[in-house]
Amino acid sequence: MLVSEHRPDPDALLASLPRPRGRLKLFFGAAPGVGKTYAMLAEAQEKRAQGLSVLVGWVDTHGRADTEAMLSGLDVLPRRQLDHRSKVLAALDIDAILARHPALVVIDELPHSNAVGSRHPKRWQDVEELLASGIDVYSAMNVQHLDSLRDIVGRVTGVEISETVPDHVFDQADEVRLVDLPPDDLLHRLAAGKVYLPEVAERAAANFFRKGNLIALRELALRRMADRVDGQMKAQRAISHSVPVWATSHSMLLLVDGRHGSDCVRQCLRLARLLGAPWHAVWLDNGGASADERSAALAALQQAAEQGATTLVLSGQQPARLVVAYARRHNLSLLAMPAPLASAQLQRALQQDAPDLSLLLLSSQSSEKQPKRWPQWQLARRGWLASSLLCAAITLLASPLHGVLEPTNLVMFYLLGVLWSAVRYGRGPAALTAVLSVALFDFFFVQPHFSFAVSDVQYLITFVVMLIVGLVAGQLVASQRHSAAQARQREAHTRTLYEMARELGVALLPEQVGEISTRFLHASLGGSVRLWLPPDDDGALLPQEGADLGEDSAIVRWCYDRAEPAGVGTNTLPNAPYLYLPLKAPMRTRGVLVLAVPDRALLAEPDNRRLCEAVTALVAQTLERLHYIAVAQQTLVIMESERLRHSLLAALSHDLRTPLTALTGQAETLQRQLARDASPLAAQAATLQAQSQRISRLVTNLLEMARLQAGGVTLRRDWLPPLELIGGTIAALGSATASHRLQIDVPQDCPMLYADPLLLERLLVNLLENALKYSPAGSTITLSADATSSHIRLSVTDEGRGLPPGDPAELFTIFTRGERESSISGVGLGLAICKTIAHVHGGTISAANLPAGGACFSLLLPLETQPELDFDPEKL
Repeated sequence: MLVSEHRPDPDALLASLPRPRGRLKLFFGAAPGVGKTYAMLAEAQEKRAQGLSVLVGWVDTHGRADTEAMLSGLDVLPRRQLDHRSKVLAALDIDAILARHPALVVIDELPHSNAVGSRHPKRWQDVEELLASGIDVYSAMNVQHLDSLRDIVGRVTGVEISETVPDHVFDQADEVRLVDLPPDDLLHRLAAGKVYLPEVAERAAANFFRKGNLIALRELALRRMADRVDGQMKAQRAISHSVPVWATSHSMLLLVDGRHGSDCVRQCLRLARLLGAPWHAVWLDNGGASADERSAALAALQQAAEQGATTLVLSGQQPARLVVAYARRHNLSLLAMPAPLASAQLQRALQQDAPDLSLLLLSSQSSEKQPKRWPQWQLARRGWLASSLLCAAITLLASPLHGVLEPTNLVMFYLLGVLWSAVRYGRGPAALTAVLSVALFDFFFVQPHFSFAVSDVQYLITFVVMLIVGLVAGQLVASQRHSAAQARQREAHTRTLYEMARELGVALLPEQVGEISTRFLHASLGGSVRLWLPPDDDGALLPQEGADLGEDSAIVRWCYDRAEPAGVGTNTLPNAPYLYLPLKAPMRTRGVLVLAVPDRALLAEPDNRRLCEAVTALVAQTLERLHYIAVAQQTLVIMESERLRHSLLAALSHDLRTPLTALTGQAETLQRQLARDASPLAAQAATLQAQSQRISRLVTNLLEMARLQAGGVTLRRDWLPPLELIGGTIAALGSATASHRLQIDVPQDCPMLYADPLLLERLLVNLLENALKYSPAGSTITLSADATSSHIRLSVTDEGRGLPPGDPAELFTIFTRGERESSISGVGLGLAICKTIAHVHGGTISAANLPAGGACFSLLLPLETQPELDFDPEKL
């Protein structure tokens, strides 16, 4: 067997495999001083005693002796030293931790912000990198540092929380240990100096560490931990099957019916509020309810939904199994139902299937008027009449066969009639058919004939079996008929949504979206649809082309602004003839769908309402997709035009620069020669020289903009005094500044700039040239510099007419001018170049009008640490 000479190194293969993610354990508390750091270090000591490699990356003991004692024997990582503005800051050395790669690292103060110059701005981001590299991390934080609770804690304590951690870090932690301490004990620790130093503790006790604050923070911490545990329990139940109800908290399930629903909903609501428990409400639809009962049950479900319950219609013939399955799926421990509905059979079935489910029987002593229940024969008289005629027809058809076929075979004809009645008309007519079939068979085909007397006792068994089979078969067929009808309806809705989503996926215009939604909703509900969409950004809503439904534009506007439904079947204007549904997309509301149906009762069906909501969601997502397609196309056109424009600028400026250089040199030579000869043409030559220099500066701006936008800028920074920079700027403009008075305002102790001298001079040249063009001759232009603790500002101020109306930031856009039609020359490049130069230096540039008239352009650059002079100026 040959072995390859290029056999890979096993160690290298193992090193190339992705490392498993490290585990994060958080020590969570309600306030500082509860003992999080102590508990964290105690557990780290246990891990070290077990032989695990433990490294302390960062721990703040705050001078607590017991906490410092827990560091004994642990490997503590030296802190990294960072220089910032002549100060030395300590920082977490994440590179050293990655190089040593311990099994466990302890990093305290998870919400802490890192020092300037660190790799990540936040410490939790350092922890994320360590976890990704396969290192386990212990860390600690308080409840007030959770981002979602920041505002609540601020209102409770009156203290603004600046350091926060995203909630997903807490939720995704592998383990969270709550370190709890009663408020009184924590206040005793604070008074004893075990939390802060005495001078700090006294101030903390008067502000943050008030007992009321500590109680509220403790409740928040316990609730947050309970939410985390509840989420873990739901995730565990989701992956398990046939799990019994875990009564870890109060939760209720209400079973409503069409006669006592409203009264029971109110009772269950009061009980749920008393227990502080979530609750659900369901209705078992077995197909046997009358129209009034069905309407009352659906109204009860809507009432429960308005009070915050989760509602659903369950279909089937086994109420106990349906209820138990729903309760276990949602972990509902208490089943409430009207007392008349809880038959002995249902209670026995519930006890057998779910002994872990508690049953609560609700009284139904309601003063409300119950829906009138007409006799079944009156509600289905048409089916009863048809069933009677069917039995008579079967008897007539079977009469010639009497004597030819055995009587037991004639029974089959009657059973076929029972099945047909059940399929066609339901339970009642099927039961009537079964009873009539037994009576007619006995009267006409059993001796003695034409009498209900029975000579042979064996026929009694035939009658009983025939009646039982007929009733059971009718019941089963009717039930399956109802279930099949509901399944067909839901399948039709699913098919409608599928086909609609497929067609909406290729729609390219809002008009197509409106046509597709109208067609599918008309096919499903027989309704008419009209979309109201905002055509522009001002929020105006206009109807799409289609049938005018006569809808109210005020309701449309309310629905759009509030993003809530209105009209039929809602709590807002329920008497309106139409249903108004907002088109809520992930980013924003895209419009309103108005639906008109021929029968308002259709919208009372939960399945139909869910269909409407699903259709509006599909339409909204499609409209948002079309919007972003248009944005993407527009952006692509802008990018392509910008690319062509940059290419044109670069080519044109390069081709113009060579002849312009020669022209400028020759014009300067000619002007000097004519001036020495005292020629009368010297003035024209000076004008020629000035204009050639102006064109040269314009071409230079074009070249500079092309280079800056190409991303090929390499800053050659150097220390530059502001006074020297301003002097170079004035010299670069030469005689162009002769028509104005220049004033320089630079204090003697103004710090130096650390920047690219050529680029910064180009910026000031453009600002000064802009001030010269837009201020009258003889006015004063001021160039100034001043510094703050963190920035240095360079300003150019004029006494002109000021900035044009509008946003001053628009002036710094390329090829943008304050006045599109102006006698003042320019193409709108100078200020755009200034903005780009400021950006590459890490600064900002702004413009504003002055109260006394004129404009001020200011450049704000970061103030760097000044270099130390290697000589003494006083000795010069």
